[in-house]
Amino acid sequence: MNQPRRAPRRKLNGVLLLDKPAGLSSNACLGNVKRLFMAEKAGHTGTLDPFATGLLPVALGEATKFSQGLLNADKTYLATMRLGLTTTTGDVEGEVTAERPVDCGDPEIRAAMAGFSGEIHQVPPMYSALKRDGKPLYAYARAGIELERAPRPVTIHALDLVGREDASVVFRVTCSKGTYIRTLAEDIGQMLGCGAHLTALRRERVGRLDVDHAHTLKSLEALDAAGRDACLAAPDSLVTDFPRIVLDAIQAARLRLGQRVPVDAVDGEARAYDDALRFLGIVRVAAGVAHPLRLTSAL
Repeated sequence: MNQPRRAPRRKLNGVLLLDKPAGLSSNACLGNVKRLFMAEKAGHTGTLDPFATGLLPVALGEATKFSQGLLNADKTYLATMRLGLTTTTGDVEGEVTAERPVDCGDPEIRAAMAGFSGEIHQVPPMYSALKRDGKPLYAYARAGIELERAPRPVTIHALDLVGREDASVVFRVTCSKGTYIRTLAEDIGQMLGCGAHLTALRRERVGRLDVDHAHTLKSLEALDAAGRDACLAAPDSLVTDFPRIVLDAIQAARLRLGQRVPVDAVDGEARAYDDALRFLGIVRVAAGVAHPLRLTSAL
């Protein structure tokens, strides 16, 4: 009996801003996006916990070459923590380990948050994907093993109290890569003397990208193929922080061969285009010469 043929995957290039739903892992969301777009190649740019929602940029095809900047970019989150309760995981998915009375007002909460401004050091949680001897920490944690972890420097650019209802506190934080919001909530709770754990988390921004421009899986499901393709941004939307240089036909052809080309541009990384304004990739300019770093295949 002949098996039905699978539809061929598409060599699709672009960036999708996905508004991740609660209850799905980032990898499950990536699989859904690949299925909806029939994309040959895709990758997300920074994992969100399954219970979290919000901005999950997904790079398709050639755009995956330029996603590293988003992994390194600052992020903004809207978070909710529950004071008075601590859990095994630091969030709502863990088991309660302790309960203490909550005896603090908004001024005390703001004062505690102020203590986490600027560069701080965080101990990564055991329930995280960081690896030790090839195994993620959460695998040790699930086996009841706690390992010593060295504190890591992270930067809190802004931390503001948004609202409070009894023991539930909503805050917004803008932070550097590698910041664990679960750990931040736990540390604030510890400073307040009552403990805390994270009950909700929504990522609002990644670098310059905003969740207000993101699409849900449900809305994508309702579109036809052309409508979904129209939701994609161009691959160079991931590198708009870099200055733009335009090369003539000869320079562009040489660059595509991986050769260095003379340019009239300031030193540093730049996004290069040919004279038809087709994106060529990222170059490093030094002393009037552009060195290819990451180039696209012909788009």
